[in-house]
Amino acid sequence: MGVAFTSVLRLPFLEDMTGERKKRVMAGMSGGVDSSAAAALLLEQGYEVVGVTLKLWPQDCVNRAEDKCCGPQAVMDARSVCARLGIPYYLVDESGLFQQKVIQYFADEYKSGRTPNPCVMCNQHLKFGVLLDRAHQLGCEYIATGHFARISQSASGRFLLSRGRDERKDQSYFLFSLRQDQLARSMFPLGEMTKSDTREVARSCELRTADKEESMEICFVPGRDYGRFLEQSGLVRRHAGEIVDESGQVLGVHQGIEFYTVGQRRGLGVSSKQPLYVVALDPVSNRVVVGDEARLNADSCRLSNCSWIPWEEPPEEIECTAKIRYNHPGCAAVVRPEKGGRATVRLRQSARAITPGQACVLYDGDLVLGGGWIDR
Repeated sequence: MGVAFTSVLRLPFLEDMTGERKKRVMAGMSGGVDSSAAAALLLEQGYEVVGVTLKLWPQDCVNRAEDKCCGPQAVMDARSVCARLGIPYYLVDESGLFQQKVIQYFADEYKSGRTPNPCVMCNQHLKFGVLLDRAHQLGCEYIATGHFARISQSASGRFLLSRGRDERKDQSYFLFSLRQDQLARSMFPLGEMTKSDTREVARSCELRTADKEESMEICFVPGRDYGRFLEQSGLVRRHAGEIVDESGQVLGVHQGIEFYTVGQRRGLGVSSKQPLYVVALDPVSNRVVVGDEARLNADSCRLSNCSWIPWEEPPEEIECTAKIRYNHPGCAAVVRPEKGGRATVRLRQSARAITPGQACVLYDGDLVLGGGWIDR
């Protein structure tokens, strides 16, 4: 199952035929085809590669699926790939931090009537937080992952983040909160490639992950049933409250606002001549507010905890494209940054279900300008 860190380890840098030192890169190995191909490409480019998997699943996690990126099968696949490539492999237990920074955050957001995005938090705190610390311990100058995104450097020396070339697989949305020091030491070998390219790389190296199916689910939530996960893991308990319309009329009863999200239609348990949707969640009164579909449309939102990539201090007004969730195509917007890491986003056209707790990520073409968390 790999070797856990018990002390600070330092390995001597290898030298190539010219006697020059090879740069050592720590490759984050999730057990999937993308991270496998990324590690293989780094080797081909002449880097010294060390494979590391972060063990993120808690021992009492209700998810027992074998094919998750944080599951036992993934560890076996990652170890097999590293053996095939002839590179060292380490398994590092960070389940405690994952519980604190990702799973507890996930539950707390639902309790407060917000819809979380755990992948952004995992990238920020684990994959580009802890992994960088481990890279330093092993004398690695960089970390590399299988994300479909690109890093470049401006004339002023500032590190920039852009979409991956494969628009269908671009993952820059989940990386908007990375700081300059994190971007400076990160590599995305797949940034210029398509998904089919990565599979060809894995096949050419005869890696067992070459034809492995990818999961689009949250890694610790089986079957996309987040409510069941929250309840079975003891993070949320059912507590009855009212389902009301926007005038306050009681239409039904719910068992906890944690089991609802803005834009939801199914499973409301109320009857109406017209379809009803969740338009707001009120954690103070423990109410689920429903209304017709038109009430989901809005053309502005407020952001907090904003991150800016091209600038230390952003301009007073930014013309850009705003993505209000990962699968949103994006629309033209004007953003006005404010003090305290806040910003106001005004969309050129209304969007459906702008959801508190989700990330709003801002682009100029392929360039990621930054983003923040939707408050309202």
